[in-house]
Amino acid sequence: MADFLASYAWVIWLALILVFLVVETLTLDLIFLMLAVGSVGGLIAHFVGAPFLLQIPIAGVIALLLIFTLRPPLLRRLRRGGDPAKSNVEALLGLEGRVLASVTTTSGTVRLSNGDTWTARVFPSATDQLLNPGETVFVKAIDGATALVEPEPALPQEAEGPEL
Repeated sequence: MADFLASYAWVIWLALILVFLVVETLTLDLIFLMLAVGSVGGLIAHFVGAPFLLQIPIAGVIALLLIFTLRPPLLRRLRRGGDPAKSNVEALLGLEGRVLASVTTTSGTVRLSNGDTWTARVFPSATDQLLNPGETVFVKAIDGATALVEPEPALPQEAEGPEL
């Protein structure tokens, strides 16, 4: 068995490199890429003449060094150029709209400024619990396919303190 590993270790390293690269294409987290590069180190150690039981720690050390030193800055660099545009529910929060059919705590309809018509309910903590057609409202939350609205956006609470 030891002779087999010594003779065909390069095949094992190539198979590991291939498997790690395929898994990396599915996860896109750079962990398996670092493991693949570590396996390349094990492959190089094999061709240099290191015994198989030394090739394994060499591959492991290289992979760990890359995971803890190279991966974090690469991930930061990849995520830095992300799309800053809000989408889905985040894009609707705070959006202005007009009441089409009276909005109460149980029913209503609003047309948002993006052109969408939504079923709506008054947000539970809103001061007005009945909103009439034509009133301007703002989306406070989304509950399933229903927009929870209030007549004006909630302003952040200011800490009370001594005036200067």
